[in-house]
Amino acid sequence: MKTIALLIAITLSACLTLPAAEGKEKDKDAKSAGKGKLLHVVSFKFKDTATKEQIKQVEDAFRGLKKKITEIKDYQWGTNVSPEKHDKGFTHGFILTFNSDKDRDAYLVHPDHKEFGKLVGPVLADVFVIDFWTQD
Repeated sequence: MKTIALLIAITLSACLTLPAAEGKEKDKDAKSAGKGKLLHVVSFKFKDTATKEQIKQVEDAFRGLKKKITEIKDYQWGTNVSPEKHDKGFTHGFILTFNSDKDRDAYLVHPDHKEFGKLVGPVLADVFVIDFWTQD
């Protein structure tokens, strides 16, 4: 009886983890086949006390990271123009493109990125970050 219960538990466990494992395999296959790009999406909400000059300094410094950190393959940014009113106070969006997890991880610990964090931290009310591999 214990053996049957153990087999049922193992089978259920395998079935419950299968979809997640399949999703990871698809992501792994897409990366290894050279499909997709790793996007690092960042959105800033500045403090009410942040001046236009401080915000401009942040914009310029973020843009400058592409020249300093070779792992960044592409960089785009802009300010919110959505009429939907779902921005929750976030005004700036930045998208960095990387070729691999390894490149993104190198960016995250890069001294110039750390220095940028010291610049932006005092003027930010909030930040939102999401990374994802593009899909076909």
